[in-house]
Amino acid sequence: MTVTQMPRGRRVRRAPRCAATAAVALLLTAALTVPVAHADPPGVTEDSSPPLHIDTEDPDLRMVQGAKLAPSKVLNIKSIVEADDGSERRQDTNDNVTFALQAEVLFGKDSADLSSDALSRIGTIASEIKKQNATHLRVFGFTDNLGSAGHGLVLSKKRANAVQQELAKDLGSSVSFQIRGYGEQYPIADNGTEEGRKKNRRVEVSFPRAS
Repeated sequence: MTVTQMPRGRRVRRAPRCAATAAVALLLTAALTVPVAHADPPGVTEDSSPPLHIDTEDPDLRMVQGAKLAPSKVLNIKSIVEADDGSERRQDTNDNVTFALQAEVLFGKDSADLSSDALSRIGTIASEIKKQNATHLRVFGFTDNLGSAGHGLVLSKKRANAVQQELAKDLGSSVSFQIRGYGEQYPIADNGTEEGRKKNRRVEVSFPRAS
């Protein structure tokens, strides 16, 4: 702690500058490490329109004088079931079903050739698609953030194509596909750990739920 002599005999105690600098550095570090919210890929949207009309002037809706109801909407209920080893993930919402398969169970390292284990897993997804009577499917490929972004985009698109071609064998020509490779975009886990990167290296197949 330093003491500075001031005019007229007054003394003012000042905290060391190093302490203030350290505090600022700590705040900046905390701000830079705040997790970023990740949006769903384009095309994956949920319908939030209300199922029925609510008359906001209905006298039976007793409210505080002057208060008004907010616009009605449907709350999106999301259910996620993941395999114990994290290799497969199913997400159900009001409108969509999404399967996410880790790349390790579908392909070899840095490869877009399907493994023998991949065929049975894709067959299970095809059975669910038939059950839901879905006719429009989205097949999206993703990678982690290792390597170049350009390589990740190319590899993720090749892997999405491979899964789509296998699905088409089971589903026939009545089903249409939207195929995208997003590379390292839209991670679902922390790319700072190998466990998180494994989850981000994936192919997602999504389709509308049956009514």
